[in-house]
Amino acid sequence: MAKLFTEREIKGTIGFLLLAGVLLLGFRLAEPKADPEAAAALERRMETRDSVRLVPFDPNTADYETLRSLGMTRHEAVSLLKFRASGKVFRIPEDVALCYGIGDSAYRVLAPCIRIGETYRLRPREERRTAGRFTRSRRDTLPRLPLSPFRIDTVSVRYLTAVGVLTRRQADVFVRWRDRSGFRDMEEVRACYVVDDSVANLLEPFLLFPERDPTAWEAPVELNTADSARLRSVVGIGPKTVTAILRYRERLGGFCRTEQLAEVRGVTEANYEKILQQICCDSNEIQKIDINFAPAHVLERHPYLAPRTLRRLLKRRQLKGGWKSIREMIEHDILTEEEAARLRPYLVFGDPHDAKHAPND
Repeated sequence: MAKLFTEREIKGTIGFLLLAGVLLLGFRLAEPKADPEAAAALERRMETRDSVRLVPFDPNTADYETLRSLGMTRHEAVSLLKFRASGKVFRIPEDVALCYGIGDSAYRVLAPCIRIGETYRLRPREERRTAGRFTRSRRDTLPRLPLSPFRIDTVSVRYLTAVGVLTRRQADVFVRWRDRSGFRDMEEVRACYVVDDSVANLLEPFLLFPERDPTAWEAPVELNTADSARLRSVVGIGPKTVTAILRYRERLGGFCRTEQLAEVRGVTEANYEKILQQICCDSNEIQKIDINFAPAHVLERHPYLAPRTLRRLLKRRQLKGGWKSIREMIEHDILTEEEAARLRPYLVFGDPHDAKHAPND
């Protein structure tokens, strides 16, 4: 019987198979190894890329799939469900931030979508509203104390929980915050992250703050030299308002009239009159600007120089070389009468070293 392949063909076929095997093995060895962490990250991205939908949800009723569709990780979703399984409920949106396993960054993303249902919402009970009694849910059958005026510097966790305005966990945070930083006005109370606007509005009529040191009334605070601690001693000026005053004072160059405080963002109409009784200002402390030589970046920071006025001023100054008085600037249509009246205390037209003695007219 004749052979199907010659000996030479058989040897050639075997050699080709061996060579092909070597080449395939080389390609497999050259392939980059998969990074487990990168693969896991890719899997998470692929899993949530098309499924994340930030829609309103109630953390008291949302199921696992809903929480995951909101972009929560498995750990965060399970933590929230365990929080509920332990018998706890979410009365206000900020309660979600107290849930173990949900970080601040996750809460900030979810906060706009949180909607507490009617069953669980913190609200005044209709039939006892006039008596000042509050409840946190229909299922909560524990008796509540009437909410009456109380001193915020001595109130206990037990009382805050008993009146039903805060949960026990929130009350613990509230009291620790109070003991660490103190509460001297409603602005500081609202700064506590467990107190949202609804809780603050409920508490405000009943809060009694400790009396301030009366020396602030006897010795007015000078606006241009006072530091943040001195400004904070003024009744009606909270920590955020202090920062706003200091920033505005720097841009302005100092206050020449106490009434300018009304221009500061954060000074409300309600506390403005009270603040005026406790402050004064020394116009000699104003940092003045030499209008003929001050660079553009210095001028543009002043709140009384509008961008359009500044452009006109710089262009004319470059052509003319400067002015001798503020009246001359009005005549050259650089400033209006109103702008000139506001800027007059802050401008000089001579040597910057003689700023406090140079004439303005």
